[in-house]
Amino acid sequence: MESDPGQVRLDTGSRLVLRSRLGAITLLLLCAVQFLDIADSAIVNVALPSIQRSLGFSQQNLQWVASGYILTYGGFLLLGGRLADLLGRRRMLLTGVAVFAVSSLTAGLAHSAGLLVAARLVQGLGAALMAPAALSELTASFRNWSRASAPAWWW
Repeated sequence: MESDPGQVRLDTGSRLVLRSRLGAITLLLLCAVQFLDIADSAIVNVALPSIQRSLGFSQQNLQWVASGYILTYGGFLLLGGRLADLLGRRRMLLTGVAVFAVSSLTAGLAHSAGLLVAARLVQGLGAALMAPAALSELTASFRNWSRASAPAWWW
């Protein structure tokens, strides 16, 4: 028998159905994680002139504010995926979110060029821990057709 589509439904493997409330919230949170990862790599470009004036960056060193994030994000992405396999995807997702949040706060409050670049490097590390764990959680959480359509929303 089919239950009401508005109810949370779990099968024997505890996988979510996308049309359930819990499934929609899970998908929304995982999409927000992906949005943070991608947006943070590009949004800083808008603030570069202001950052240069406020913190006294030279034109050459200003590139590290944007590139530092991408460098550590790309460099540690495979490690983040492997750690999610070994230590658990939820644990790595929460660890990545915590690292990302603390480093974002540090970057926002940075009073020197070196501190800002260091915070951006650590932000990339946090994003590299979040992204593979979020995708793994997404594919493991949904069943049937939801498993095929949930990544389409995520991308």
